[in-house]
Amino acid sequence: MEFTVSKTDLVRELNLSQGVVEKKTTIPILSNVLVETAGDRINLTATDLELGIRSSCPARVKKAGAGTIPAKRLLDYVRLLPDADLEVKLQENQWASLVCGRSRTKIAGMSRESFPELPQMPAVLAQIPVSVLVSMISKTIFAISAEESRFTLNGSLLILKSTGLAMVATDGHRLAMVENPIELASITTPFRALLPRKAMGELVKLGQDAAPDAVLQFSGDENHLFFQLGERILLSRKLTGNFPDFERVLPKDQPHSVILDREELRKSVERVAQFSDERSRAIRVKVAEGELHIHSSLSETGESEESLPADYLETPVEIGFNASYLLDFLRATTEAQVAFHFKDAHSAGELRPAGEAAANYKYRYVVMPMRI
Repeated sequence: MEFTVSKTDLVRELNLSQGVVEKKTTIPILSNVLVETAGDRINLTATDLELGIRSSCPARVKKAGAGTIPAKRLLDYVRLLPDADLEVKLQENQWASLVCGRSRTKIAGMSRESFPELPQMPAVLAQIPVSVLVSMISKTIFAISAEESRFTLNGSLLILKSTGLAMVATDGHRLAMVENPIELASITTPFRALLPRKAMGELVKLGQDAAPDAVLQFSGDENHLFFQLGERILLSRKLTGNFPDFERVLPKDQPHSVILDREELRKSVERVAQFSDERSRAIRVKVAEGELHIHSSLSETGESEESLPADYLETPVEIGFNASYLLDFLRATTEAQVAFHFKDAHSAGELRPAGEAAANYKYRYVVMPMRI
């Protein structure tokens, strides 16, 4: 195999592979990127057996072929080269020879024979605006469980219907759900799948490079989910198991609510949380006549209290919350105001965006109370 490629093009595509390739693996080939010639382009493929990415870039191909090169070492070296054309030649002993200007380097590669075959993308099920999907991921990914033993909670539930798209994540202590009413006419029967956290992170990276109006081709088979954006395809294994019945968790009866300035609330919670327990991050939120109080104290370091104006004239209610959980939502939503819905000290509280912009989608964030 022998080809010439732009250093800038190669670095851009290799960057995408870095979140996918295995850094520490018992299978050495998984640390490599597969490079294949295809007409006047080269295709790059990386996988960790759970997640895979295929991308391509233009190249002047002198000799067709394929081989694998250590992904991180290749990127770290090529990134340091001047912005010029790079000549790559894979020799019969699987060593890759790289020539760029006066720089000459050889990297030990491996035969493509032992590189895993990735499944082909089936027929497209739906076309999803990239900006919509990335926004939904950013509003739910923080609520995914970090406990590997709870593997059905290590990702988000993705639901596609003809009337829209929904994403739900929970770790058992809080639940984030976002629904976007985009028309998906090609979806004749509802499609549900568990999308792993790692795949969600890589989709956000793909979206960052995309045009604001870019549309992603989505598909799925029995075991995998596929997301194609231009020449790039991200594929992920589905998580197996049953996601909890999240609709049972969504509060049905919340007689009280207050509208608050999001930035004021975020800054107040951040300041008060400095005096919360490092492990529990517990703070008290009290809604009383005309205001909302936020309070925390640590006997050995001090205490902090803030109050915000609130249109509330009913019986005072005090609820304990994990400050980090509240901040996750307040940083993820962009609306100027948020609505805080609640019932009593022993029931879950709920945060939602408020205002005209929030009418374009439904975003609910349910947080279980803490005993303090």
